[in-house]
Amino acid sequence: MKDVAVAYRIYPGVSKTPAIFQEDKYKLSKLCLESFRESLGDLDVKIFAILDGCPDRYVDLFKEYFNDIEFIRLDSVGNQKTFEKQINLLLNQKDSDIVYFAEDDYFYLPNTFEEMIEFLEYEDVDFVTPYDHLDYYEHPLHQHRKEKRTYKGRIWRTVASTCLTFLTSKKVLKETKKIMESYVHGNHDASLWISLTKININPLKCLKSREMRYIIYLAWKYCWKQILFGKRYKLWAPKPSIATHMESTKLAPSVNWKKLIMAKAKKIDPECKFVV
Repeated sequence: MKDVAVAYRIYPGVSKTPAIFQEDKYKLSKLCLESFRESLGDLDVKIFAILDGCPDRYVDLFKEYFNDIEFIRLDSVGNQKTFEKQINLLLNQKDSDIVYFAEDDYFYLPNTFEEMIEFLEYEDVDFVTPYDHLDYYEHPLHQHRKEKRTYKGRIWRTVASTCLTFLTSKKVLKETKKIMESYVHGNHDASLWISLTKININPLKCLKSREMRYIIYLAWKYCWKQILFGKRYKLWAPKPSIATHMESTKLAPSVNWKKLIMAKAKKIDPECKFVV
């Protein structure tokens, strides 16, 4: 058995404003994929590379870093359909009982991924995100009481939601499949998460902000059975972060990402510039 099975979805377009390589998705992809490979250290990994409208050089890019790869070529089907493909691939594979959903615009710290796998072994850990999201400090959705635990120099906290890059087990993924699939049908990622964690799900929380109203509305619209009758799951996030989303305005705090990213990016393009 492998240590982890990874469904890594990637497409050739640039979304939002990344901190570097704002106009070159291939270079950004190479930077992020190399950091991901280094984060895995000596772990034995199966990679499912979901290439959504990607040219052939993206196949070569994955082969540069990984040996055990299965390629899935899709015809620019978009974010929702590629997430659905991740769910089905990871549920049906027999390589590992631990599964990871990966998006293509995350930068990772080296030799840190194993910490997430080890932390997942705690009985009350259902999901693990590598990303200490800036919203945890600023957004009203994340103003709540948090459970905390120190592990290998990081403070792990229970959080209400994260993005769609996360670690879990096949068992938990099977239990939550229908909730995850609600994203495919129009649900918001934050909304599906709060229906699972049941944090700030009370409709009275809608009074806090317009965005909160929308997030909570969608949670109840798509996941009301889970909210009322389903199990409460725990999602944990590390501080300091193990990885950061590359969106320039949402870099994880407490890590000098500019120094780390530029050290690698300069090897790809000596003329590159950091926008933050």
